[in-house]
Amino acid sequence: LLLLLGGSGSPGTTPPPRAPWAEEQGAVLEGAPWARVRYEAVKKHLGALSKHYWQYLACKVWQKGCEEEVQTQQGEREASPTPGWGFPLVGQDYLEILSAWYCSFGKCCETGDCRIINNITGLEAELNGQLHGQHLAKDVVLRAVQGFLQSPRPPKALVLSFHGWSGTGKNFVARMVATHLYRDGLRSDCVRVFVSLLHFPHHNYVDSYKAQLQRQISETLQRCRQALLIFDEAEKLHSNLLDAITPFMAQHTNKGQADQQRSIFLFLSNLGGNTINEVALDFWRAGRAREEIPLELLERRLRLELQEAAENSYAHSQLLRENLIDFVVPFLPLEYQHVRLCARDAFLARGLPYTEATLDQVAQMMVFVPKEEKLFSAQGCKSVPQRINYFLP
Repeated sequence: LLLLLGGSGSPGTTPPPRAPWAEEQGAVLEGAPWARVRYEAVKKHLGALSKHYWQYLACKVWQKGCEEEVQTQQGEREASPTPGWGFPLVGQDYLEILSAWYCSFGKCCETGDCRIINNITGLEAELNGQLHGQHLAKDVVLRAVQGFLQSPRPPKALVLSFHGWSGTGKNFVARMVATHLYRDGLRSDCVRVFVSLLHFPHHNYVDSYKAQLQRQISETLQRCRQALLIFDEAEKLHSNLLDAITPFMAQHTNKGQADQQRSIFLFLSNLGGNTINEVALDFWRAGRAREEIPLELLERRLRLELQEAAENSYAHSQLLRENLIDFVVPFLPLEYQHVRLCARDAFLARGLPYTEATLDQVAQMMVFVPKEEKLFSAQGCKSVPQRINYFLP
């Protein structure tokens, strides 16, 4: 504004000598030609600036009709002899901040909800870089989640059941999924985590737990059009609780529900760990690489074991009887080289130096089974981040 008042009507030019404000004001009132020209220039430029700012904000917040308005304005600029106006950098930064603030409350992001980011590229990169020895889990999780999110109208919720020994990466992958699908990860109000022994410890209160669980799931689904529900220690859930949540995973009853609601259920369980380990050990004894283990073989063995389980609520719930589980995801037992990689990641995560000898020392602290071969880590990588404390100066 000062440049326009003091210059020749365009920024960057040297202004002529100016009189005191009182005299200058008098000149304007007397209708001096140079003052009137500057006044009209300021008026015109400020009008264009306001229009541009409003259009920029509107395009950031309300996408509909944005392209048509831009084309109209381009036509006006071509027809008008008045030079265009570029955004000052500071003003544009303020609009970015305002737009981001509005997006935190409204629905103006690509996903329609700024809490949801659905960063499949980031999920793939972290699975490849941080999850060791789990080629099956990487492939299944990535393909299942990506395909589900890309489907225009998924007929039901996506249900994945993770199986394997403790420390093989089930919770790790669940956390990755939450981190890359939601801006706030596990802290997002679109994500709920239930731990059986923590949230539902007493079987005498199953009815109360059932009502509470259904209410919490309903609230999450109403709050978010894409929700993530994680059930840790799923094999310890009472059958009544499992049956209570199956309606949320079933086929959508109407088209509107399929359009508006997407939900992902992850069940984490140690069930089937021994079966998975037996298959991995058989492949090793036959001289075959673990990467040759096919998903079909393990999934078939796991489903048979779960169906034959005698006294397990998870195995005999409607989840299996009604085929609500889309993928049974096996997590293979971890070998020596995988434990070393976990140790390396733990040092890097804390910004600590390490040597190859140190990684060997950490891995050698773990217990390996079976007794003869000492092939698989009994704890997986679960205690590795704590064990590196022994090697700090």
